[in-house]
Amino acid sequence: MLEEYFAWAAKGLVMIPSWTEWKRYPKAARGENIEAPIGPGIYEVRYRSSGALFAFGAVDNLALALSVLQVAPKSLTSWFARREPSPPDLDYRTCATATKADAKTAAERMIGRRETYMSGAA
Repeated sequence: MLEEYFAWAAKGLVMIPSWTEWKRYPKAARGENIEAPIGPGIYEVRYRSSGALFAFGAVDNLALALSVLQVAPKSLTSWFARREPSPPDLDYRTCATATKADAKTAAERMIGRRETYMSGAA
């Protein structure tokens, strides 16, 4: 399915999906909003300070998936604390696709490439 898509793209008949620029993950306390397509695709969320991966997924609705992402730290003390712990500083980016199946295929390939890279770097 994705191979057909890239074959069409090579002929200039469709646009190849690409990642957005990294954006700061919004904080609800400041009234900020997520900027993401309401449609299928891949998302990646990373820690702002280290660049380490926080979350990654292929979904039907990018905006919804990012909005329900659990970013607050979970601990037993948070149940008893008077104030909510502050969520980590995060960045996110998205890559819109035509279907969730395309998103899953692209995500699997990305994971495979990342694993290949990491095994070669070790």
